[in-house]
Amino acid sequence: MEHFKNQPIPMLIRQATIHDLPTLLQFEQGVINAERPFDPTLIPGAINYYDLEMFITSPDVELLVAELDGELVGSGYARIKPSEKVYFNFDRFAYLGFMFVSPQHRGKGINKLIIDELKEWAKAQGLHELRLQVYADNEGAVRAYEKVGFCKHMIEMRMEVE
Repeated sequence: MEHFKNQPIPMLIRQATIHDLPTLLQFEQGVINAERPFDPTLIPGAINYYDLEMFITSPDVELLVAELDGELVGSGYARIKPSEKVYFNFDRFAYLGFMFVSPQHRGKGINKLIIDELKEWAKAQGLHELRLQVYADNEGAVRAYEKVGFCKHMIEMRMEVE
């Protein structure tokens, strides 16, 4: 168990299980709803980003949840991916995603606890590179990732052709 922000409430960061799926599916919709304002290319209506059941069972994915007093309050995963370019100085990396903290628990360091555990998992897999994607206009998320050590690297741009 971990404590966050010097508060006495025990925070447990653990691997997700199949029993966590109903809550994880709600978290996924939370991620999607938070990202919709930043992405006009998302189709309207219900969508899913992740194959959460596969993430739970795959040896190449570490899906973690944050649990506070028996309630799931956050999530995140690291997935081993091959390098996109032959000229990178790494052949595999850990891609992080599904970073979600329940609104009432944001700002308490939960995201950092999850990322720290994912970083340790990546090291144990022999990986030396972590990557993630965040919408450039999502300033709060950008600041949160910078706060835990990520730095801006490449900006992907888009244009709609009419």
